[in-house]
Amino acid sequence: METKKMNAAVLSGYGGPEKFEFKQVDRPTPKANEVLVKVTASTASRAESILRSGTPYFARLFTGLTKPKKPILGTGFSGVIEALGSDVKNFKVNDKVFGETLFNFSTNAEYITVAEDEFILPLPEVIDPVDAATFCDGHLTSMNFLTEIAKVQPGEKVLINGASGALGSAAIQIAKSMGAEVTGVCSTRNIGFIKSLGADHVIDYSKTDFTKNTGAYDVIYDTVGLAKFKKAKNALSKQGRFVTPVFNGFEICNIIFNRKQMKFAATGMEKLPQLKNLMQKVIETVESGQLKTIIDRQFPLSKIADAHRLIDTGHKKGNLVIINQVK
Repeated sequence: METKKMNAAVLSGYGGPEKFEFKQVDRPTPKANEVLVKVTASTASRAESILRSGTPYFARLFTGLTKPKKPILGTGFSGVIEALGSDVKNFKVNDKVFGETLFNFSTNAEYITVAEDEFILPLPEVIDPVDAATFCDGHLTSMNFLTEIAKVQPGEKVLINGASGALGSAAIQIAKSMGAEVTGVCSTRNIGFIKSLGADHVIDYSKTDFTKNTGAYDVIYDTVGLAKFKKAKNALSKQGRFVTPVFNGFEICNIIFNRKQMKFAATGMEKLPQLKNLMQKVIETVESGQLKTIIDRQFPLSKIADAHRLIDTGHKKGNLVIINQVK
């Protein structure tokens, strides 16, 4: 039997956005416990651009020495179930779903297979599938960091460094929904945008160094991994917490010896029940109107390299979405 084909964005090796090739590859076939999803939308994120570049080099021990082990990137997705494995019980054909493939990547393609007991959820009727494709990046990660890691309390002063990105734009809204006083750090061009998200204060990093605000913040959430803890701790209150999802090997000693104040975590490594509980909080916050999904631009799958070029400028607002063209 001839193998069915699908379009996908495939990395030919490590490097710049030009390493993407839009081509036909074998369509995956669902195993007994898997569903086949026709992808409506997927994501392109900063984390994926870092993986694409192959830096830092030590990371290649895990991602592939000379080229990516997972040449099709993308983790977040939304779509429609097209086929079921023989043992699938919780989904049916034509169900609208969304989720995250975590370290399996592969969503920058027309089709993916996902085990029914992995991170795949029914799409709520009131949520747009394009928005839902982004939920497992900025929304889920920031919900985890603010509620579970930093444990933000009402009235606390929270600073979001990298406030205009996918994590930052979600974090501002989530922190406000938790009753915090929020400061966003961004470039001059994004000041109005950050205010529109509900930030109480905005710092233009080109004019002001927030680390000089001695003892000003109970939580510093560095979404981009650019703040150095040695400097940033000056801006923390006595019980302050510095949290970041971006691992910096040079900060390893601070992570080990300042555990009460500096916390690093990889949300994708949380256990699945915890991730689903966090996603339920995200859905509730979205449905309450307290969390809006910010989408900077949508790109067709064939133009994914352009999405990564925008990411590499460091100037995207919120999320970038990859759309599968309708035939």
